[in-house]
Amino acid sequence: MRNLLKIALLGVAALGICSIARAHVDTPQTDTIVVAGGCFWGVQSVFEHTRGVTGAVSGYAGGKATTAQYEMVSSGNTGHAESVQVTYDPQQISLSQLLDIYFTVAHNPTQLNRQGPDSGTQYRSEIFTTSNDQQKAVEAKIDEIHDKHLFSDPIVTKVERLRGFYPAENYHQHYAELHPMNPYILMNDAPKVGKLKSTYPMLYRE
Repeated sequence: MRNLLKIALLGVAALGICSIARAHVDTPQTDTIVVAGGCFWGVQSVFEHTRGVTGAVSGYAGGKATTAQYEMVSSGNTGHAESVQVTYDPQQISLSQLLDIYFTVAHNPTQLNRQGPDSGTQYRSEIFTTSNDQQKAVEAKIDEIHDKHLFSDPIVTKVERLRGFYPAENYHQHYAELHPMNPYILMNDAPKVGKLKSTYPMLYRE
C-alpha cells in the first residue's frame, strides 16, 4: 500500500513539474522599445495595427518625471518628446521590421523638431533604446536606410538611452481608435494605418 502511495505521489509531482515547465515554455518573451515621431496618437495607432505588437502606450520620454504632463510637455521646454512604448513578441516580428515601420510608415524621419502640422521639440524624431544591442541595431538600421537612399533629405532621428518612460494621461490612450472621425485623425493618422496595410500587408492586423 505504501509503495502504491509513493508511486502516486511521484506521479503527481511529475505532472506538476511538467506543468510548470510547459507554462514556462508557453510564456511569450517580449521586448520593448520607445519611439517618438510627432503626435503620439498616430504612432500608437500604427503599432496597434502591427502584428506581433502586444502593447503600445502613449507617453513621454526624454525629460523628468515631474514634467511628464501634457500641458507642460506642450511648451516644448521639458526635454520630453511625445513617445510610444512598443512591446512586441520577437517570434512574430523582429526589431528590424518594427524599425522599418517606424521609419517608413509611422512618421517622416527627415523632419526636424516637427511632424506634419505639429512643431516643437516635443514632436521630434527620436528612439530611446533599452540596451547596447538595441542601440547597435537602431544605428545599423539608420545606416541601412542612408545606404538605400530611401529619403532625399537626411535622417534627423536622434538615438539615446532611455532614462524613463512616463505613460500619458488616459484620454490620450488609443485616441485614434476611439475618435476615428476626428478631423486631425482623418487627415494625419488614418493614412498612416492605410500605408501600413498596403506596404506591409503581412505585418498588418485589424
